Formats: sequence, structure tokens, C-alpha cells
Amino acid sequence: MPTKSAKRRPRKAAKAARSSKSTARPKRREPQSLRLRHITPGITVNNLARSLAFYTEGLGMKLLRTTERPEQKYSLAFIGYGNNPDHAEIELTYNHGVDHYELGTAYGHIAIGVPDVAAACEKIRHGGGNVTREAGPVKGGTTVIAFITDPDGYKVELIERKE
Repeated sequence: MPTKSAKRRPRKAAKAARSSKSTARPKRREPQSLRLRHITPGITVNNLARSLAFYTEGLGMKLLRTTERPEQKYSLAFIGYGNNPDHAEIELTYNHGVDHYELGTAYGHIAIGVPDVAAACEKIRHGGGNVTREAGPVKGGTTVIAFITDPDGYKVELIERKE
């Protein structure tokens, strides 16, 4: 049975093996200025417990994580069949003290990950888009987000996800 030192290449042999390989570097992909990656759609719910029961018991999703923000008066529950980035998730938002929404106001937002939220806002603004919440930390947290509206008025949240 070989010893540990017998399994290792001597330093000179390892260096020679490295130098005999091609020194050409692989082509570097140009970074995209705005890389859109689906993170999670968000919907506002009237009753968080009832909604969780529907999605977990009725549709077989799992409760992946929750966030409670009592000072900001909202709660979040993330559900899905697995975690991002391998699976889509749904963000259920419950605004404390609100137990009814008109159907037209129940839509929350969709969320998209971008490497630089502030730069994405500038690009959208320069393209004629509408930035409704400037880039900055989420209430009660540190994640950088912004909100924009699409041409039909639907809200889209941009969430900073560094590469």
C-alpha cells in the first residue's frame, strides 16, 4: 500500500506538468449588464395560515422559510417544491391587520435577481421605464431591492444577487 508521500507528485514534477499544459486562457464571457434570473413571484394573502395550508397540504409544497417583521407590520412565507436556484419559490406576503384585498389589488409583485440593483434602475429609467422605489435595503433588513413597474403597471421587484 503506497504511503501518503508516494501518492503526491514531487514539486518539480507538478510544476513541469503545469508548464507543459497550454497557457492559452479560455475566452472570458462578457458580463451582462442586466442578468435577469427568476427568483420568486410574490403574492399578498388575506390569511397566511389558510394560504400555507392550501399550498402545502393542497398542492404538496413545502414551507421553506419565514420572515417576521413585526415593526414593519408584515410577515413572509416562502413555499415551493425545493429551494432556489434549482426550484422556483412563491413568496406569500401577509400585511398585518389587513384581512381583505380587492381582487385587483391582491397582486403583489414578481421578483427578479440582478447583480446590481442601482445600475438596473438606471438602465430601466434611461429606457423610459418607471422606477417606483429606488435601490436600497429592504425594510428591516440589508438586502438591496428596488421596485419598477412594467408597461402594464405590474410591480417587479429587483433583488441584488452578486455573481
